[in-house]
Amino acid sequence: MSTQEVSRREAWLMAARPQTLPAAAAPVIVGTGLALGAGAFAPLPALAALVGALLIQVGTNFANDYYDAKSGVDSDDREGFTRVTQSGLIAPAEVRWAMIGTFGLSILVGTYLVWVGGLPIVVIGLASVAAGVLYAGGPYPLGSYGLGDLFVFVFFGLVAVTGTYYVQAAAAVSGVPLRPPPETLPLAAVVASLPAAALSTNILVVNNVRDLETDRAAGKRSLAVLIGYRWSRIEFLLLTGMAYIVPVIFWFTEYGPLVLAPLLTLPSAARIARTVLNRTEGAALNPALERMGKLLAAHSILFAIGLALPGVLA
Repeated sequence: MSTQEVSRREAWLMAARPQTLPAAAAPVIVGTGLALGAGAFAPLPALAALVGALLIQVGTNFANDYYDAKSGVDSDDREGFTRVTQSGLIAPAEVRWAMIGTFGLSILVGTYLVWVGGLPIVVIGLASVAAGVLYAGGPYPLGSYGLGDLFVFVFFGLVAVTGTYYVQAAAAVSGVPLRPPPETLPLAAVVASLPAAALSTNILVVNNVRDLETDRAAGKRSLAVLIGYRWSRIEFLLLTGMAYIVPVIFWFTEYGPLVLAPLLTLPSAARIARTVLNRTEGAALNPALERMGKLLAAHSILFAIGLALPGVLA
């Protein structure tokens, strides 16, 4: 479809990139599954965490679209999905205001979570919004200096899962906490966050392997540009391995065999890995990106069910 044939509604959908939303929802699903298993489930904080995560993801997509076009990272040679600012489908100022409005809505949702979780949520929320803007914008854009993978691993894994668990566990604590109350940030939440962190980061790895040559030409130093194809593929395999080792670790603790359900997605992971290990062009890696999003969603849902079962059956 040419840019002349794209309606305004379609253009805004392209800018919001709904195919990336599994990366935002997945850690919330895992954190909620863990909360169910631990008897800490609280529906309203869980829902607010989900809405906030989705808004931050969409806001980050708008920010990337706007700032990558402004900095010249996006060009006509790019093999990825159409960017609306660079292609002229939506005026830059409109995308910028959409970014501001979406992040503003996420902060509005976050005010309820602050009432539940206190000062730690203020820190998490502001850091998440700031990172969403600074990934592609600001004087030192994270994605252009090899820090994008770390950003995704931390904020779409560690922070999102542990934060989701925390706001539900903290809901049972009276008052507005200035620091995490006891038992609201268990080690299990940190370990459970690793699969979502790993698979979310792998979405970026696939993206950066596809864009390696055009990013290098544009002066964007993604981690893939800095370490090359070989080590990017090793990174992909190591992160994939992490995603499937963690459920086994939980199986060796008090969790039953259903926590191993994410292993059912291994064939899909293997097919994606085969593509990443052998292909570099967008024709192969764009479908692999979509499959990575589906893999992340399926793995997270199955893992959440396995984590929730002990509490649901108790």
